[in-house]
Amino acid sequence: MLNSASEVIRFIDENDVKFIRLTFCDIFGIQKNISIMPSELERAFKYGISFDASAVSGFNDITESDLFLFPEPQTLAFLPWRPSHGRVVRLFCTIKYPDGRLFEGDSRNILKNAVKVIEQAGFGCDIEPECEFYLFKNDEDGNPNEVPFDNATYMDIAPKDKGENVRREICLMLEAMGITPKKSHHEQGPGQNEIDFKYSDALMAADNFIAFKTVVNTVAAQNGIYASFMPKPIPDKAGNGLHINYSLTKNGKNLFGSNENQYFTAGIMNRIAEMTAFFNPMHTSYERLGSFEAPRYVTWSCQNRSQLVRIPASSDEYSRTELRSPDPMLNPYLAFALLIYAGVEGIKNKETLCEPTNINLFAADDKTTKSLKQLPSSLVDAIGEAEKSEFINKTLPKKTIECYLKTKKQMKSIPRI
Repeated sequence: MLNSASEVIRFIDENDVKFIRLTFCDIFGIQKNISIMPSELERAFKYGISFDASAVSGFNDITESDLFLFPEPQTLAFLPWRPSHGRVVRLFCTIKYPDGRLFEGDSRNILKNAVKVIEQAGFGCDIEPECEFYLFKNDEDGNPNEVPFDNATYMDIAPKDKGENVRREICLMLEAMGITPKKSHHEQGPGQNEIDFKYSDALMAADNFIAFKTVVNTVAAQNGIYASFMPKPIPDKAGNGLHINYSLTKNGKNLFGSNENQYFTAGIMNRIAEMTAFFNPMHTSYERLGSFEAPRYVTWSCQNRSQLVRIPASSDEYSRTELRSPDPMLNPYLAFALLIYAGVEGIKNKETLCEPTNINLFAADDKTTKSLKQLPSSLVDAIGEAEKSEFINKTLPKKTIECYLKTKKQMKSIPRI
C-alpha cells in the first residue's frame, strides 16, 4: 500500500502507467470516473480535478456545478484487464467544493464519518460481503437477453456449471487488484453465481465491493455474456442477495458473544425498516424478500437461513453476524454507514436483543408469523419508513436523503436484468 502522493507519483513513473482513473460513486452507488495522464497527477493531488456535478445523479444542480476530485494514495490499484503496456491504474477520490469544503453528497465520505463515530465509541467494525449475481447470454446483436448462461444448481460442477471459468477469471483479477477472494461457487438459480471476499474494515470493504462489480461486469463482457446484479432477474428463481457479514471489534479483538455485540445487532434490527430503502433500492428488491432464503421478518437465529440475522457456525476470529436482507444494487458506502450508525446507537442505548426465532419461517403458518415484525413489503413502503425516520435524518445529510428518496419515488419499472 502506498501512503503518500509522492510515492504514487514515483510508482506511476516506474511502472509504465499511462492512464490514471480517478474514481467515485454517485449517491446510488454507480461508479463514475475521469481518466488523466501522469503529467496531471501532481496537480490532482494538490488542487483536484474538476468535473460537472450537475451531470451526476443526486449531486449539485447547474448553478453549483463545479466539484473537484482529490485522489487518495492508499487506494491505488492496477486495472488488470487493461493492456500491460501503457498500464492503467485506479484511485478512489474525495470530492470537494472549489473552496475546499468536503462535498456532503460524497457517500464515501459519509462512510468515513461513520467509521470515525464507531472509533470514538471505542470499537471497530469489519465487514465481509457475500455477493450473488446472474450470468445471461447475449443475443446475436450482443445485447443481453433473459436466457441464463447455464441451467446448473447449487454448487454444481462443470460441465453443467458453465460459469466455472468466468468465476476463475474474476478471482484472478481481484487478486491482481489486491482484493482477496475467499470462495466461489454456483448458486441456486440457473446462471447464478456467488463470490465472497475477505474481511476488511468498512471503507475498504465498500471500495472492494465497487471494484468487484466492475470486475464481474468486465469479465462477463469479455466472455460474450452479461452479468446482472438485479435483485430478482428471474421471477420464479432465487434472487440476488448481498449478505453483509460483520464483526464488532475492540483493539483488534473480535467481540463476538459479548454484550456489546448483542447491543450492536439489536440496534441494527431496531432500525432495519427505516434503512431498507437504502439496503433494497429497487422495486424488484421486494419480490426477492420472503422466498429462496431471503428474509421477510425482523428475526434472528443461529444457522437458520430463513431469518433476517443469522449467526453462522464458526469459531474464534471467524465468528461473525450475517445480515441477509440487502441486495447488490445498494450503495455500499451508504449501507455500511447506516449499519454502523444503527449498531453504535444500539451499544449506547444498551438495546436488548430479542429472543431467537428457531423455526423455518418459510414453512411457518400465519398463526406463527402474525406477531412478527415484517420488513417493508415494497419500495414505496420502505421510502415512507425512511422519510419519517429521525434516525435517517440525523445520520445522513439532508440533501442526500432528499435526492435519493425523490429519485426512488420517481423510478418506474425497469428491465429485470
